[in-house]
Amino acid sequence: MRLDKFVTRGRTIDLESTDLKGALRELLEVSTTRFKDLKPEKLLKEFLEREKSMTTYLGNGVAMPHIRVKMPRRYVFAIGRSKEGLQYDSLQDGEKVHLVIMLIAGEDEKDYLKVLASIARVLKNEEFVESLVSAPTEDVFYDRMFQGVGGVLAKPIKVQQNRINKLMFRQAEKIAKGADCSCIVVFADTLNSGLEMPRWFPGFRTILVAGALTDVVVDQKQVTSSIQVRSLSRQRLSQLRSAVLVGMTRGEIEYHDRLCCIAGIPGSNQFDTVTVVDVDREFQILFNENANILPKDVKPEILERILAVATELAVEGREGHPVGALFVLGDHEKVTKMSKALVMNPFHGYSAEDRNVLNPFLHETLKEFSLIDGAFIIQGDGVAVSAGALIHAPDYYHNLPSGLGSRHAAASAVSMAADCIAIVVSSSTGQVTLFRAGSMLPLFEKSSSSF
Repeated sequence: MRLDKFVTRGRTIDLESTDLKGALRELLEVSTTRFKDLKPEKLLKEFLEREKSMTTYLGNGVAMPHIRVKMPRRYVFAIGRSKEGLQYDSLQDGEKVHLVIMLIAGEDEKDYLKVLASIARVLKNEEFVESLVSAPTEDVFYDRMFQGVGGVLAKPIKVQQNRINKLMFRQAEKIAKGADCSCIVVFADTLNSGLEMPRWFPGFRTILVAGALTDVVVDQKQVTSSIQVRSLSRQRLSQLRSAVLVGMTRGEIEYHDRLCCIAGIPGSNQFDTVTVVDVDREFQILFNENANILPKDVKPEILERILAVATELAVEGREGHPVGALFVLGDHEKVTKMSKALVMNPFHGYSAEDRNVLNPFLHETLKEFSLIDGAFIIQGDGVAVSAGALIHAPDYYHNLPSGLGSRHAAASAVSMAADCIAIVVSSSTGQVTLFRAGSMLPLFEKSSSSF
């Protein structure tokens, strides 16, 4: 969904208040003038009640208060900026809120959590947030916000394309034609700024893969679709398998596609590698032409969200220490019967919306709960059922490589016993591995090598 159509100049303002309550009152004033059915004081009370039950602070100086109400329109956005910063009760050490993204959603909107997750993903980029806070005028502030939620970098940087990059693009197109490729994949993390080419690949589907799409400057008409996949290493094509997996779950990449991939060392600003990949060969161990990549009840965006959490755990650990984790997605009723609680369920008593992995305010909670020994069990629609679960699935035969531990064995077994996907983060190697029907597919592995 393009969110830029909900961002308007009249609802993008500089705040005069010094606290969240005053900021919300200002934002409601500019938001409800045109809508007689929206009562500012009633909405303010709902916002504050929501804040008492669960903080809406995202981190990075950004708060995203949100409520759902009965109204004929889908969404009402209002965005406020405070250069001096707002006082926020749940923050410590003098930290202040500089951006308030207020969202009022219709109570029947089914993609509500997707919208929250999309906004949160954009605002996790510290440079982008800083560009908003430091914008010299309200007009510039609005322009940068509008571009950011539309998928375009707020501060475009022109890159002088060198001779080798131009050559690599020309040769990639020739190779794609000669190899009868159906799609060209550009790994944009090779660049340390923007990408401006007079022409890309006419006649080919073009997919852009990047760790953070807000860091990429492209002409949107040149790209068929974009996939956000974070890399764990400086290896060329380190994001390949995960990007293809995400593309397949979305229906953007088919099992029999042949891909021409152009990449280089991340951050080098120099493309140096062209690789032809047959999807069926790359994934033949895990899938076949007639197999379902996703369990029937698992939505593609849920797999993408858990892959993002698993990748961050592999990269960052918790409090400077490596951690392991096991996430089981789909067929939760059957999986729950094959598990038992090691601790009291930390998700018990919360609403389905608050427990959904698409909810950006659950993101850090998931990573924190990874310190609990045991598995996460997650419904196909993203609702977290439990954490700290001991999986005791039937011990089917599984031919795992030596050196893998109990998490991998449990993941393999449960993926055979139930129609689910299991994702494992190794505490010792940082490798992220996906299991489906007992077969394993390594997705990420830390490495200092560039090859």
